[in-house]
Amino acid sequence: MPSQLSHRVVSLVAWVVFSLFSQTYGINASRPNILLIMADDLGYGDLGCFGNNTIRTPNIDQLAKEGVKLTQHIAAASVCTPSRAAFLTGRYPIRSGMVSQIKKRVFIRTGASGGLPENETTFAKLLQQKGYATGIIGKWHQGVNCESRNDHCHHPLKHGFDYFYGIPLTLLNECQATKDPEVDVELQATYWFCTQMVALLVFTLLLIKMATSFPVKWKTIAFITFCGVLFFISWFADYGFARYWNCMLMRDHTVIEQPINLENAASRIVKESVTFIERNKKRPFLLFVSFFHVHTPCFTTKIFHGKSQHGLYGDNVEEMDWMVGRILAAVDRVGLRNKTFTYFTSDHGGHLEFREGNIQVGGWNGRLKGGKGMGGWEGGIRVPGIVRWPGKVAPNTVLDEPTSLMDIYPTVAHLAGASVPQDRIIDGKNLVPLLREEVKHSEHEFMFHYCGSHLHAVRWYQKESGALWKVHYVTPNFEPQGAGACYGIKMCQCFGDEVTHHNPPLLFDLSRDLSETNPLSPASEPLFNMIISQMATVVAKHRNTLTPVPQQLDMYNIVWKPWLQPCCGTFPFCWCNDESNNDTIIK
Repeated sequence: MPSQLSHRVVSLVAWVVFSLFSQTYGINASRPNILLIMADDLGYGDLGCFGNNTIRTPNIDQLAKEGVKLTQHIAAASVCTPSRAAFLTGRYPIRSGMVSQIKKRVFIRTGASGGLPENETTFAKLLQQKGYATGIIGKWHQGVNCESRNDHCHHPLKHGFDYFYGIPLTLLNECQATKDPEVDVELQATYWFCTQMVALLVFTLLLIKMATSFPVKWKTIAFITFCGVLFFISWFADYGFARYWNCMLMRDHTVIEQPINLENAASRIVKESVTFIERNKKRPFLLFVSFFHVHTPCFTTKIFHGKSQHGLYGDNVEEMDWMVGRILAAVDRVGLRNKTFTYFTSDHGGHLEFREGNIQVGGWNGRLKGGKGMGGWEGGIRVPGIVRWPGKVAPNTVLDEPTSLMDIYPTVAHLAGASVPQDRIIDGKNLVPLLREEVKHSEHEFMFHYCGSHLHAVRWYQKESGALWKVHYVTPNFEPQGAGACYGIKMCQCFGDEVTHHNPPLLFDLSRDLSETNPLSPASEPLFNMIISQMATVVAKHRNTLTPVPQQLDMYNIVWKPWLQPCCGTFPFCWCNDESNNDTIIK
């Protein structure tokens, strides 16, 4: 009897040790590694596996053959910052204040105070708490600082990532010296206007002082000084210093290259991704590879330049495919293919308006109407989605059910054995039962499509009939009239005179009219009034679930604040290159 008892004690201790060891070092096969790959501005129709027959994407196409292709994969926003916030949190970005009520819908300066709130729980934080090594390599675009240059309150390392290598903002024209500036021009115009207003005020005050024979007091001197500072800043921006302030490379909390050198950035992203995989091959890891590609300016290394049939943009897509291939090869090389859940997508649709002269340098969204920034039109929010999980999901499968980028949040939490937060609404749905064909239909019945903070459209998936209804309450006005995008400006807007409000709403059945070209009417659709009424009820219920939160993209939070500007030197002279010996090109 004592021997049996001691045997049981030994067995129990061994089981506990093994369990702890498994959780720490990844022996437990039920906890796969997580590899998430996100392209930037990639169009729905830019990949071979999604119908493109002129751009070569063999590595991504192979990934689709080995896994599941998601044909109705939907982003929560048609621009970068809110879409990525939703991806990281599993929640509509309006719930976290990561939407805008003004024309600027993304962060365009690193020296701004807005960002993903600290009280939001990302999937990285959930997996970090479960012993996963967590890393993000590439683009962040969720803010940096709050009150001081080094508080890093919105930084990836404050949101559950152990390691960060990449850009805290996004690519801008300023990041490539040969391109015409975009932020510089806006910054200069803003401060030049302020300069003129202050100068006019100072001049008026001086006239009043002279007319009344009062001496010029210190307030007037302060105004003159302020005027001069603003003028200096506008002059500074005019000479391209926004390139140094906004285009930087960071490793963890340290700025290591300012401005970033894009010539070998693709190879460095691959190198860092491969190194992270090799470094953490003996423990479970979450790696989020957030490509700069194929956002403009489309920087492309020499070996890919001129190789595609679609100019610089096609070259960029093909280089991105090469990057995917190198990263997947590293997973295979360390023997983790069958232990890794791999996911590929884009943050939103292709940018139709971006051109250089008469040449479009943006993505193609296939038959879908609209693109980046265009509210609820399908071309801006439907994105390619691919999942590979060897031995767990059937290869060469097409899943034509509504899914969302937000679904990755509860999905990876489930895979890691983590619980999603219970103190907030999580809008994403766990994809595992759907991917493994344990259920037939998506859990999503309704999806809401915002443009900034404005609800533009809603879709309703009727599982029983297979109908996929979509109503548009608001649509952007295309310029010129009749065009398929806003070519007269950089991007379509969400409100005001630049949109049209529809009453009754536009109604489409996407199962029959994917291109959204033939709006239905009571005469052509007997269910028209019922659908519109049901949508109105659902919208009202949805709005009742929203609570007021601080707005991260209001004017105060997106304006440039010099005291928040990340800088590797003495501000405003921010330049450094600690990456000079890290220029290995991966073949």
